[in-house]
Amino acid sequence: MQKISRRARVLTGAVAVAALGTGALGAVSANAVSANAVSASTGAPAAKPAAATADAGDKNLTRSTHLTVAAATKAAQATLDAAKKENQRVSVAVVDRNGNTIVTLRGDGAGPQAYESAEKKAYTAVSWNAPTSELAKRLEQAPNLKDIPGTLFLAGGAPVTAKGAPVAGIGVAGAPSGDLDEKFAEAGVAALNR
Repeated sequence: MQKISRRARVLTGAVAVAALGTGALGAVSANAVSANAVSASTGAPAAKPAAATADAGDKNLTRSTHLTVAAATKAAQATLDAAKKENQRVSVAVVDRNGNTIVTLRGDGAGPQAYESAEKKAYTAVSWNAPTSELAKRLEQAPNLKDIPGTLFLAGGAPVTAKGAPVAGIGVAGAPSGDLDEKFAEAGVAALNR
């Protein structure tokens, strides 16, 4: 084992003390202004830092509707059940309005590519609020759509809407055709309406 020189030990100790002192000074500085602080010059209560407040009446806010985890899981399971009835091995993904994955289920025996494909189909469906089979047809007029990151323009994705607005997407991959994938995704959407 190599010994550390006296100079290295002193330098290391000085750095540690300086770091501790900086942390203590920062903590004291942070506590110097309290909610009940009084201005030294006027004796009046010091101005409180401006707090960002936003209430329901604020025109800078918007509300959005999202599926619960329970609802997303129900839809995903209904999708897998529909595929199983037809002896298909698929994966299903449910994403929220922002394209974030809520739940993904990989069916028994589903191929390794199915997991990621299902997520991309769900993301694509919610992004354009349309089944991915319809979106695939749009590639004829706008072939660059396929270059948008995270999208997959193959049949198998279905949007979930509430009052006409997209709130989620269900994507399915692994069946021998996109039409079957999309049929199973629609079964998941239908389960949410029961």
